[in-house]
Parts: sequence; C-alpha cells; structure tokens
Amino acid sequence: MKRLRLQLIIVLLALVAIAALLLSQQPALQAVVAPPEPATGGVYAEGLIGSAGRFNPLLDIYNPVDRDVNRLLFSGLIRYDDRGIAQPDLAESWGMSRDGTVYNFALRQNARWHDGTPVTSQDIIFTIELMRDENFPLPGDIREIWNKVEVRLLDEHTLQIRLPEPYAPFLDLLTFGVLPYHLLGELTPAEIVNDPFNLNPVGTGPYSFDSLIVEEGEIKGVILQAFGDYYQARAFLDEFIFRYYPDARAALAAYEAGEITGISQLPPEVLEQALKLPELGIYSSRLPELSLILFNLDQESAPFLQEVEVRRALYMALNRQYMIDNILNGQAILATGPIYPGTWAVYEGQVEIPYQPEEAVNLLRSTEYTIPVEGGSVRQKEGQALSFELVHPDTPFHTALAEAIQGYWQEIGVQVTLEAVSYDQLVDNYLEPRTYQAALVDFTTANSPDPDPYPFWHQAQTPNGQNYSNWNDRQASEYLEAARVAVDFEERLRLYRNFQVRFSQELPALPLFYPVYSFGVDNQVQGVRTGPLFDMSDRFAHVTEWYLFVEQPGDGQTTGEIATPAP
Repeated sequence: MKRLRLQLIIVLLALVAIAALLLSQQPALQAVVAPPEPATGGVYAEGLIGSAGRFNPLLDIYNPVDRDVNRLLFSGLIRYDDRGIAQPDLAESWGMSRDGTVYNFALRQNARWHDGTPVTSQDIIFTIELMRDENFPLPGDIREIWNKVEVRLLDEHTLQIRLPEPYAPFLDLLTFGVLPYHLLGELTPAEIVNDPFNLNPVGTGPYSFDSLIVEEGEIKGVILQAFGDYYQARAFLDEFIFRYYPDARAALAAYEAGEITGISQLPPEVLEQALKLPELGIYSSRLPELSLILFNLDQESAPFLQEVEVRRALYMALNRQYMIDNILNGQAILATGPIYPGTWAVYEGQVEIPYQPEEAVNLLRSTEYTIPVEGGSVRQKEGQALSFELVHPDTPFHTALAEAIQGYWQEIGVQVTLEAVSYDQLVDNYLEPRTYQAALVDFTTANSPDPDPYPFWHQAQTPNGQNYSNWNDRQASEYLEAARVAVDFEERLRLYRNFQVRFSQELPALPLFYPVYSFGVDNQVQGVRTGPLFDMSDRFAHVTEWYLFVEQPGDGQTTGEIATPAP
C-alpha cells in the first residue's frame, strides 16, 4: 500500500509539472480595447468658388455656392440617398393611395427651427404657396407643377397633397428647402426676395447661421454653428465656415496657406496640382450630366442617320476611353445608356459597345456602304454619301472633343464637318427647331434624383419638347408612359430596364460619358464619404458624420491634432 501511495504521489506531481509547463507556453491574454469613436468639437473651413447671393433655398437655383450653404441650413420634406431612393427628412413618414394620386405626410414632432419654434404643416404649405405665386422668381415649369396639385392641412403635423393624375416621380419635387411661416408669412413674395432674412436665415438643418465674414464691405464668408436641437444626430463639427474665392486656383492657394481645410471643387486646371498635396484628400463622384451625340432622325438631308446599323457603326468607331483619358484628363465615366450609373434604375446588364473600328467598317459594308472604286474616301450607298454636319458648343473642351470625333469617323470613311456655336444658339437655332443633322450636347438633370427619362425620349416630346432626336419609337414610349404612373417600385424598375434595352438596340443617340466632379478635404477630417451626386451640394449628404476628434470609450478623453482656420 505504501508503494501504491508513493506511485500516486509521483503521478500527481508529474501532472502538476506538465500543467505548469503548458500554462507557461500559453500566450499572454490581451485586453480587448474598443476602437475610438468620433467626438464633437473642432472647426472646418471650406473654400467656395463664387460669391454669396441669398441664403434662401427657393432663390438659389442659379447660384451653386448658395445651394452649398443652404444644404446645411435648411431641410426638405424628404431627401434622396446615393441611389436616388426617397428617404425621410422633415417628413418622418408618408403614405400613398393605391392609384398614386394622394399622399399623406407626417412631420417629425421633434423638428425645430433654429430659433426654437416647432416645425408645423403650415410651414410646408406656406412654402408651396410661394412656389405657386407668379410674383415669386421661380422657373415657370416649377410654378406650373405646383399649381396643378391640391395641398390640405390635416393637422399641426400632418398634411395631404393630391395630384390630378398618378405621377411616380412626384417625390422628386419634395426636396425643396422649407421656409418658416412664423418669420416670413406676413410678407409679400416681392418683400421676401429682398428681406434681411436672406442674409440672416433661420432654417431646420444640421447647422444654424452664426454670422457673416465681411471685409471692406464685401461678404467674404459665412460662419455656421452645429444645431444642438437638430431632429437627427447632432453634427460632430462644432463650427462650419465657408469662405468665397474668385476661382479654384485662389482657393487652392488659400488651402496651402492654411486659411481653409477644404475646397468645394477641383476642376482640371488645378486637379493635377492638388493631387501632389499628400495632406489633401481628393473625393470624386459622378455628376448628374450625360455628354452624348444626338442624331436628328427626321432630317431629310441625312436619311442614312435613320438606319440603326449606321448609328451603331458610328458608335463602334469612337474611342471614348481615349477621349476621356486625353481630353478630359480621366475625369469622366464611360456611358452605357441614358440612365445614370449608381442609381436604382440603371440596368447593370447593359452591354457596353467597345471601340471596334474594323467591325464598324464591316457593318457599313454589310449594309452596302462602300468607298467608290473610282476614288475618294467617303462611303456611299446608291449615290448618297455618308457625310453630315456635327454642331457643337463653341468652347475649347467641346471643340477638342468634336475634332476627335471627326477624326475617328473619317477613319471609317464618314465625312463630318464641324459647326461651333454658342450654347444659346445650339438650343434656339438647332435643337428646338430640329434643323441640325447631328449635335454634341450635354444633358443635365441637376436636382432631379428620379431617373425619369420621359422628357428626352418619349415620342410625345418630339414636336415641341426635349426629344430633340425626334425618336418616334412606340415600344420605348410605352415603357416610359407606364413607368411614370406605376405605383409599385419593382414594376418601375422592370419598365426602366426594358427601356434601356430598347435604347441600346435602337441607339437614337450615342451616350459618350458621365463627367466626374472632384472636391478636396484635408486628411485630418474623418468620416467624409460621397456617392453619386444629383447636385454638387450632395457632397454634404453625410456632413453630420464628419469629425476631427476621437474619444476612447470609457475615459472621456478626446484626441486629435488639428489646425483651426481663422474665421
């Protein structure tokens, strides 16, 4: 028994030794440390290219720098996300009747004006009534739309809007900045236009007006403060300063001198220099613009443009990527159709037509366009030469683009003469009267997140509307008609995809590219992100998430070295 006890003791001691050895080989336990979180505080200053006008969201249509400031000061009933889908803003929720003609909106009950007054349905109705008034300086088409709808006040936080007929893109109209009835309701439209409110505004946005920066009697900037009672998350940055500069070069020089920490736009003339600054973060996004070549499909002097094979061959002959790289300095995205990429309605399965000049020649030959044996370089068919005029805006950029297009088409035996005119002449003398054969144009749909292509491509818009190509295609028009009244989102999606397929089959115009917009923010500013833009002010869609300081959870200490620009 003594021998057995001794053996057990030896075994136990051995097990203890082994356990100690194993424990000594274990890695040291690491404390779990939560990542730092954004903290409030700090000042951000951005350089704007232009000058101040009026800080009134109904009066900033023609001044982009005013829209930048107003984006932080004011709110709309709804807003749109990066994909063009409607999201709540002042309206917390909304409902729609089955036939798509009646909308009920419920306002956020915690929404406040910057002076502390609650936001009510009366503010919305007052703003809409202003947009109806013929004495208020708004474009006629906006006034016409609002005069067709009926607006009813249901209670202090609920209102109803009735449409004369279903109109799926209607929510697109509800992003207008709302104005305060309690401050402006007793004024006439003419008085509002010139009221001191426009330089001392009261809004509902994430930032409130603090003061103007005035030097030698001229407005040089504006100072905004984070609004503590904002109905959504309070902005991290305490102060947001805008300073005005005459051009991008002056703004970039101000950044390098430490006067500002961001630049609202970096056009090609300064982009290369900006890219050399390691501390400046460059953010780029697609603009709501499409550059394309329109064909007049009802022009007797160029009947060959009515042939889809000819249009396709012309498209295949264009090296669009080369033009983007060398004429636009890479600041554009190849276009595959008439609906913007990154939005909910774009058809991702759209087939891109590549640069294939040899195939373009073969396609023309298959349709009996040949170069005469007796000489010449222009393709002909039954005595009709493939020769036409391309009209384009008289700018250095458009001229360089038109000359490149002319050269590519000459290589496949198509002769093109160029005609440079002003923007106004292009619209008034060529597009609207449909007197052109082909035109290099830019379609702009700023502030219109809904993808509705009806105005440009529906056959009803051929005589007097914006269907400048005279594309009289019943199948495409039926898709556009149905999509305009479809209540179901998935049905609209299906219809727009069908339209895009039909467009790519017929090619009534040649989509070239979508221009890119770039802006700069110093790398010390975190949380900056941007998606596709429907207006340049959309770069502030997530501005409440921008921050300069971080805080370690639990210790309440903020860190971050920043250089604060002077007001």
